[in-house]
Amino acid sequence: MSQNPQRRFDRRRFLTTAALGGATIVGASALGGLDADAAFAAPMPPLDPAIGKAAFAEGRITQIKGSVLEVAGSYGERHLIQLTNATSIWKLRETTAEAVKVGDGLYARGVDMPDGTIAADAVWVNIVNLYVTIRGIAKDRLHFAHGGHEVVGHVVAETTTASYLGGALTSDLSRVRIGQAAQILGAWRPEDDTIDIARVTVGH
Repeated sequence: MSQNPQRRFDRRRFLTTAALGGATIVGASALGGLDADAAFAAPMPPLDPAIGKAAFAEGRITQIKGSVLEVAGSYGERHLIQLTNATSIWKLRETTAEAVKVGDGLYARGVDMPDGTIAADAVWVNIVNLYVTIRGIAKDRLHFAHGGHEVVGHVVAETTTASYLGGALTSDLSRVRIGQAAQILGAWRPEDDTIDIARVTVGH
């Protein structure tokens, strides 16, 4: 997912302040990348040396109270994720807080606040990263085998891209073949347990 270079510069340079325990909320990208790959990247030092170690959370959203997401973690923990006007939100593509729903899964990266919340610099909603075998191809969807399960992936106009043998991203999926091993990056649909495809990577 591409972003305007000037926008990246602005986000890194300028911080956003918010009245949360008197603390300064970091601007989006201050803790690392914002694209979908960044959700699965190894932790990296903050880009701004004034910011402490990044905090991470994952789980299912159980309640939304204003700009705070209540999240049940996979191991019984509970997180409170504070969204700010500097939070980057990804749900198949960069989006806004209005797209986040109860029942969605998320990964969140941010800074621990004195009140126990995590002030989020980036939130990835329903993001999945699967290694699959392609089992079927249709005009608007691909069928995969993953861990003994069949998975349907929806091709989304003006969003789904492919990369072949490490090449540049393209909207041309014509080189995808049945039987190929592929990596699928996309957004899970809780309502029907399918995936909207952001990117298909075939070969390395």
